[in-house]
Amino acid sequence: MKEKLRCGVIGTGYLGQHHVRIYNELEHCELAGFYDSNPNQISKIQKQYPLIKAFTSIEELALECTVVSVAVPTDQHCKVALQLMDHSCHLLIEKPLCTDLLQAESILQKAKKNNLLIQVGHIEHYNPVMSYLERAVNSPKFISADRLAPYNTRGTEVGVVLDLMIHDIGIILQLVNSPIQSLDSVGVQVLSSSEDIANARLKFANGCIANINASRVSNKKTREIRVFQKELYLSMDFMNQTGHLLRKKGDQLERESIPVEKGEPLWLEISHFVDCIRSLSQPKVGVHFGKLALEIALQISDAINQKR
Repeated sequence: MKEKLRCGVIGTGYLGQHHVRIYNELEHCELAGFYDSNPNQISKIQKQYPLIKAFTSIEELALECTVVSVAVPTDQHCKVALQLMDHSCHLLIEKPLCTDLLQAESILQKAKKNNLLIQVGHIEHYNPVMSYLERAVNSPKFISADRLAPYNTRGTEVGVVLDLMIHDIGIILQLVNSPIQSLDSVGVQVLSSSEDIANARLKFANGCIANINASRVSNKKTREIRVFQKELYLSMDFMNQTGHLLRKKGDQLERESIPVEKGEPLWLEISHFVDCIRSLSQPKVGVHFGKLALEIALQISDAINQKR
């Protein structure tokens, strides 16, 4: 029987606190502790997990861990990741991988040099809805995705494209599996220093068109995707893990509810990464895919900024 993996979390805010919870629950993990620069957050986590160690530095945590989740703000991802890899830690880096392609390449090269596994937290790829779509979608002609959220200062160190839209960029890249031929985008700044609402239209080499909407100034949360392929239309809700399809039968359209086996995407994502480390296999969403999704997101952001 293999020893339990010693795991740690850097950054215990909105998402990082759930990484702490899940590592603490997983059978093959031993949660060594966490690091956070915010004293209030440290107190909050220690009240929930009084036996879990709060490390005083990233280096101190790295020396005691094999696996670390990086859940700090995006603009700190690269610096923290490189520091952890100097101590031979396998990393789960929350999406987006980082803020630019030079940083992404430096993470990729160091992981390769040190023979370390990197998983990028494109959480929707572990959503049971995505598992269904990967089986059902084989030749998409048109995809429409909407990802809307109420305003929150968390994540505003980057624009809505890197904050929210990148989820759907990754989903669509996976489903279409074809190079992007052209893209166009628009966006507007409302409450933060970068775009808060954005629309992107992607044209792929195989003829598929994708239209993506993202907003962080909405009254309600929406995480929906619609996929059209020959004689079939799929409508899926990532947030509620529900969906339906319309299938052509003769001259009629028949509606069917889609049974989705529900599960917590973050738990499935972290569990998958732990399994990859134990088996020394590549994660579903590795650093190469994370870099590709970032590249497309940056192209969309650049197009928006040029129009401004």
